[in-house]
Amino acid sequence: MVSARADVSTALSLCDMSKRFGTTQALDGASLDVRRGTLHALLGENGAGKTTLMRLAFGMDTPDTGTILVNGKTCAWRTSADALRAGIGMVHQHFLLVPAMSVAENIGLGRGGVFSGFDPTCTAAVVRDLVAATGLAIDPEARVGDLPVGAQQRLEILKALSHDAQVLILDEPTAVLSPQETQDLYAWLRRFVDSGRTVVLITHKVREALQIADDVTVLRRGRTVMQVAAHATGEAEVLTALLGETTTHGAPHARAPRRTTGKTVLAVNGVTVRDDRGTERLKCVTTHVCGGEILGVAGVEGAGQLELLRVMAGRRIPDTGSATRPARVGFVPEDRHRDAVIGEWTLIENFALKDAGRATGTMVWDDYRVRAELGVRAQDVRATSAHDRMDALSGGNQQKFVLARELEGAPEAFVVENPTRGLDVRATEQVLDALRAARDAGVAVVIYSSDLDELFSVSDRIVVCYDGTVHEVPFDRQAVGRAMVGLS
Repeated sequence: MVSARADVSTALSLCDMSKRFGTTQALDGASLDVRRGTLHALLGENGAGKTTLMRLAFGMDTPDTGTILVNGKTCAWRTSADALRAGIGMVHQHFLLVPAMSVAENIGLGRGGVFSGFDPTCTAAVVRDLVAATGLAIDPEARVGDLPVGAQQRLEILKALSHDAQVLILDEPTAVLSPQETQDLYAWLRRFVDSGRTVVLITHKVREALQIADDVTVLRRGRTVMQVAAHATGEAEVLTALLGETTTHGAPHARAPRRTTGKTVLAVNGVTVRDDRGTERLKCVTTHVCGGEILGVAGVEGAGQLELLRVMAGRRIPDTGSATRPARVGFVPEDRHRDAVIGEWTLIENFALKDAGRATGTMVWDDYRVRAELGVRAQDVRATSAHDRMDALSGGNQQKFVLARELEGAPEAFVVENPTRGLDVRATEQVLDALRAARDAGVAVVIYSSDLDELFSVSDRIVVCYDGTVHEVPFDRQAVGRAMVGLS
């Protein structure tokens, strides 16, 4: 059936979409019109409904009300397979992979289904062709469970591209990609849309969206509040639409780096770390962090920065060398769903994870409830009560919960990996403010971020990881950038 609104120049239209999950109204009459052959950026705060809207477009959820049109024709999905057959593909922010399978097997599973058989030679050739077309390098024979987060993200992108998608939806696809990988991906996406196909990009990066997108749509509290050509608006207008107020959130802090006279709290001396294959990921590294300062760590993926942070946090034992750390070190891992929280558990139960491995005796759940409630208030976590399930919270509120748990009890050191990955501008600033407050209270803070603007906005010193080595560099963007690619 063809809708009266049908417009064949529009590849995807979502009209008056509403969706409720329990007591949460995720979407409230939201609409989106995506022109064929364009890159369309979809922005909004955490919990604004962006991912829910795209899950409806991809057939992962069913709308309570509303209409989906593809190329002007009204469609109703029973499953995502229906959307795939109609030419809709989606790359998810949180990976939908089988860790025990290889890269080629994951792509083959997505292409052919469980019962269609698997041709390893053919699928490996498909992977090589995709790598050549996108520049997203990955080994077809690698086991997915052994891949770092960035490589798993690349695999998700390649999975989606293995289908002949005419409309490709990407949910924060560059969150863990290096700057060069991001440039390569965007170059490919531009060629993709120039060929007449279409991209919807969910992102929190306003400046980046305005630079690369043809059109921009903003959701706020489940409703569409802006849909405009990217060239016809600016950062201030988009931020006002995002937050419903004039704001400076997300702008880098203009300041000189702050020097500290505090004592050394965290240190590594001559540390070497090898992976399971015997490759040195850190090579005789020595560095330190003082109380009352934030040490920023920069580096492209695989340069050794995550191994460095894990050693500093006490989550990785070095093969050689030594690490000096205090008894209390808070730690926020890069992948909160895999390493920090359990979605099916309540906030109280997730707070109790802090004591896992050292608590003894009977669990006093009322104490954990009080502690969880105090943490929720301290970090402005938006939850109805501490009895809420973790997966009922938006991504930004989950991240603030992890911060609250790890900052409880005033740790002497705090180590965080990409703490604002996938967060909106308001949640990002709240997280960075929490790091600054910890620093001002005398905590030694170490942060790795793939966003250089973010590092410069929060750090007092910056070190760069390159090929397993660590170098302190001047507080200068060009110097950091050159060191990241080995030109220092």
